[in-house]
Amino acid sequence: METENTENGTLEHWTPAEVKAAFDKDEIILIDVRTPQEFNVERIEGALLAPLQAFQPRHMPSQSEKRIVFHCGSGVRSGKVANQCLANGFGKVAHMKGGFSAWKDAGFDYTGTDMATGAPKVMRKS
Repeated sequence: METENTENGTLEHWTPAEVKAAFDKDEIILIDVRTPQEFNVERIEGALLAPLQAFQPRHMPSQSEKRIVFHCGSGVRSGKVANQCLANGFGKVAHMKGGFSAWKDAGFDYTGTDMATGAPKVMRKS
């Protein structure tokens, strides 16, 4: 994990492998900040949705038991959300470097949409 000291606190940049390992052990809350439309087409199973366009740091759960890690498509929007949280008093905030694209490039499972039926389907980029 890389860290960045900002004027408002420490921003952690987690790799997809670090996120997956912690998520599999139930050590983090993974929050997707993409649009509902993006989330409906493909997502990391078990991630929560808090879209950037309606994001309010004060509505985030406490990090007293689990670290919150944000992700988006490429890491740009999750970085913005993380910085908003730091500006609103969060001590440390984490986001996934490279976003959902990096998750898929790493070959990790995700839930996509079977275009033939419209049904959810476990997928993996090969």
